[in-house]
Amino acid sequence: MMPVSTHDEASRQDYVLALKTHVARQMTPGNKVEMTHRVVPAFRKAHGREPASRQELRAAMERAPHHQVWGSLMRLGQELMWESVEDTVDRQLEVLEAKARKVDKGRGSVTIPKGFKPPRYIEAVDVHTMPGGYCDDTGDQDLRAGAIYDRGAFMYHHGKRGMDDNGRLIVSFVRTRYPDLKPRLILDMGCSVDHATTALVDFFPEAEVHAIDLSLPMVRYAHACAEAMGRPIHFKAANAEDTGYHDDYFDLVVSSNMMHETSLAAAPRIFTECRRILRDGGAICHMEVPVRYKDLSLYDQVMRGWQTYYNGEPFWNAVCALDLVAMVKAANFSDVADGYLKRTTAPDRDRRDLLQVGDQGNEYRYMLTARK
Repeated sequence: MMPVSTHDEASRQDYVLALKTHVARQMTPGNKVEMTHRVVPAFRKAHGREPASRQELRAAMERAPHHQVWGSLMRLGQELMWESVEDTVDRQLEVLEAKARKVDKGRGSVTIPKGFKPPRYIEAVDVHTMPGGYCDDTGDQDLRAGAIYDRGAFMYHHGKRGMDDNGRLIVSFVRTRYPDLKPRLILDMGCSVDHATTALVDFFPEAEVHAIDLSLPMVRYAHACAEAMGRPIHFKAANAEDTGYHDDYFDLVVSSNMMHETSLAAAPRIFTECRRILRDGGAICHMEVPVRYKDLSLYDQVMRGWQTYYNGEPFWNAVCALDLVAMVKAANFSDVADGYLKRTTAPDRDRRDLLQVGDQGNEYRYMLTARK
């Protein structure tokens, strides 16, 4: 199902990836140099003290030349990435839709409830600056947004299938933290195009795996991908705040990088819904980008918070500052734990507990777990 690039399209995409890599690796460190030697001294001279909050430091950094150039190129690279991917998808969209029908052997299923409409907080946003966002939908067979996201993730992750290793990390952690848990029914919330979902099928082969997302095109595309790979997954367009499943239904509920794209009003309702649909003894494992502002310096908060203002992530700052542990406890879960875990592509490994203090670089993920 992966959209295939022509020679010229691939060349353009390689250029964009090289640009993004250069900005990330070569230009990003200059922000800290500029902050240390220019921004903070100028702020200290003007105010008689150093910046006391993320907001103060960000306002000062926004006026710094290197930070401005860096931010402009970051945004440009993101826009060019989607533009180059759109060309590839639109050229073969009809072929992809025909493939989706051909590969559907009924191993799993896809359900679009009549009248389902995504909530405004996600429908109105071009998430990651992806034109049209996740929910741009033109008809019953439309899978364009899913195909664009999949090809963009393939490009962004240097030829890997998006964030497949996220699913493997969830599997590994659940197996080691809850060795007594033998899930028969699993739900993946916010599955997008099923990058993390497939690991649940591969490593819990006796379980029935369900996956939900707010985007209709992504659910359709994810179903086609799963069918093409021979994975029996049951997809549904649904809101994690109100999934539509029966009480006490699942043994395990997981998510991968969903919470930072969730509104502040929705977050507590999602945890309440998780508890409702879990059986007694069931577990949740929500994995997130490794950004918890309570564990970061002001500089790192500003750099990570760039997503909120310039990359279509309006809830990033707020969610990264939330006390998620308190929120899960308020939903009446027990054995609540959070921390950082090093990424892995090997789901079978020695026991590795949560790291209570860890490097929040890209080699780590934030894990939030609890039991009912």
